[in-house]
Amino acid sequence: MVAIEVVDLALAYGELRAVDGVSLDVAEGEFVGILGPNGAGKTSTLELVEGLRRPDSGTVRVLGESPWPRNPRLLPRMGVQLQASSFFERLTAREQLRTFASLYAVSAGRADEWLERVGLVEKAATRVGDLSGGQAQRLSIACALVHDPELVFLDEPTAALDPQARRNLWDLLVGINEAGRTVVLTTHYMDEAETLCDRVAIMDRGRVLRFDTPAKLVRGLDAPTRITVAPGPDLERLRVVPGVGDVVATPDGTVLTTREPTLVLTGLAERDLLDGVQVHTGTLEDVFLDLTGREYRA
Repeated sequence: MVAIEVVDLALAYGELRAVDGVSLDVAEGEFVGILGPNGAGKTSTLELVEGLRRPDSGTVRVLGESPWPRNPRLLPRMGVQLQASSFFERLTAREQLRTFASLYAVSAGRADEWLERVGLVEKAATRVGDLSGGQAQRLSIACALVHDPELVFLDEPTAALDPQARRNLWDLLVGINEAGRTVVLTTHYMDEAETLCDRVAIMDRGRVLRFDTPAKLVRGLDAPTRITVAPGPDLERLRVVPGVGDVVATPDGTVLTTREPTLVLTGLAERDLLDGVQVHTGTLEDVFLDLTGREYRA
């Protein structure tokens, strides 16, 4: 079953084509990530799918229905965490979450359970305006999930989170997904996308450049393997190893570049040079930079 179907979606702000012919589909129970530089169109695409904006052209189907104009049948089935959330600043964290829960007829007790799940029990009586950025982010995620939606949209959910909170949120999202929920998130963290996502869409300038599993995206990258050998061996001895391309000495060891890693590792083993060897293949970050470039974005 298809949870989200997007066909040739477009949205412009004046002369800027924020979303320029995006097509993608998300299966029920799938975990999908959307990656891209600042201004790539990630958030605008999510807002169109969520029904927060009207597309200029193209079609969107969410759980079998159109999200625009605002569809009241879809609202209780979706959970949305926006990139920037607005709260009632004089309410406490508990009051804020219970207010969101009441909109969906969720009991106060279940709302309080979510404070524990996002690690905010000790801040339950703290006014929202006094929460740190990371704490407010966790509260925003709890508000998006408190009614147990079928489909969850998260826009950079781990921004401003410390490493512990980030990993705990990963565990929470994996559990939600394994329970059958469909999850779509945007992120700037490549390791997050590789760890969590079944498939990843890489966007730039309003278009989807690639959409596949992280493993297939990396395998499709035409990038050499880097093999680091511990300091010690003579460089000329390494250059004659079959399959070796460039040889570069660094303070941490000698880096061998190759497109035939098996051949090189076999040659190193024959020369008894495998101690401390490290093999670095392509990563999702390499794919991202190859597709979108390295220049600074506003």
